Amino acid sequence: MNIYEELQARGLIAQVTDEKEIRDLVNSGGARFYIGFDPTADSLHVGHFMALCLMKRLQMAGNKPVVLLGGGTGFVGDPSGRTDMRQMMSPETIQSNCEKFLKQIGKFIEFGEDKAIVVNNADWLLSLNYIELLREVGACFSVNNMLRAECYKQRMEKGLSFFEFNYMIMQAYDFYYLNEHYGCNMQFGGDDQWSNMLAGTELIRKKTGKDAFAMTITLLLNSEGKKMGKTAKGAVWLDPEKTTPFDFYQYWRNVDDADVMKCIRMLTFIPVEEIAEMDKWEDSRINEKKEVLAYSLTELVHGKEEADKAKATAAALFSGEGDDSNMPTTVLTADMVGEDGIGIIDLLVACKLASSRGEARRLVEQGGISVNGEKVANVNHKVPASLIADSAKIKKGRKVFHKVTF
Repeated sequence: MNIYEELQARGLIAQVTDEKEIRDLVNSGGARFYIGFDPTADSLHVGHFMALCLMKRLQMAGNKPVVLLGGGTGFVGDPSGRTDMRQMMSPETIQSNCEKFLKQIGKFIEFGEDKAIVVNNADWLLSLNYIELLREVGACFSVNNMLRAECYKQRMEKGLSFFEFNYMIMQAYDFYYLNEHYGCNMQFGGDDQWSNMLAGTELIRKKTGKDAFAMTITLLLNSEGKKMGKTAKGAVWLDPEKTTPFDFYQYWRNVDDADVMKCIRMLTFIPVEEIAEMDKWEDSRINEKKEVLAYSLTELVHGKEEADKAKATAAALFSGEGDDSNMPTTVLTADMVGEDGIGIIDLLVACKLASSRGEARRLVEQGGISVNGEKVANVNHKVPASLIADSAKIKKGRKVFHKVTF
């Protein structure tokens, strides 16, 4: 099976500009393609995961990736799919985030001569002359068309700033610049980027007369149509310091039954033929499918050793053996606990098992919290300092485990 057909079989392709040309390019290994990553945080998250996997799949098929770090576009921020304006970041934060992104991307993509390259759009965007940009690039854009773009719709409801309105022009200019200087003939991205990507292909056509192509990948949505990759603690990060390998494993181990096979198809590198066989498994094997998904993705992001640890810890916890050596842990100071212990509400917030005291109170009231196997029913309950000194084990709901110690 060729790579384009594999992407189709996995349900990854959302929209394409020119299917025959794109099919021929990627199947022959002739795509010099780029995917952009704006440094909006200090770590990549599950939302970037599909793009990284796509880049890896295409590189394995002989195509040449260009990793674009958004050191320039990060100064503005993409308004796509947002109802509010992104918080502006300092140049130092943007640079630091770019460096962290590159370190994580290096786990997926092989860099080197004739392999993959990395570029930063700060190198050309920050030095642009405004009047020159208006004359050379602005004249190629129709404001009427821009206002109809899907990427601006949600922001238009609350008010789209001129600052954000320029993002499409910046992204289109990136594609034009990469086409001219690096021979990029394709851009890939999430389906919410379609309007911005079309703007790039159109700018290249108007400025050079050449064809360039764009393809979007399906957004990772659950069976309810909501984006996957969020938990009560926030985003599921690829940085092990922000989301531990165990928590990462547990996130995928606990996905809804209806989403398991879709995630296996779209995110893992398990051959399509094997996935077709898994599709035939009895419903009673759903937990086995979830374990395959969780292990495969944890190994891909964190390596085999961490995947093995996460799997063993999860198996031990749910079998009642209680091995907590790799469980996510919060270390408290003695003054946080006090001689008579710490209140359960304060403890849940300190461990980030609840985002607020109100949420912590609701968890206790609903019977969702236990400490060392004992359900906590009183919101005023105090966990003794002696328990914490011996490493107390908190269970939230049926599937979330956390350890707390001094």
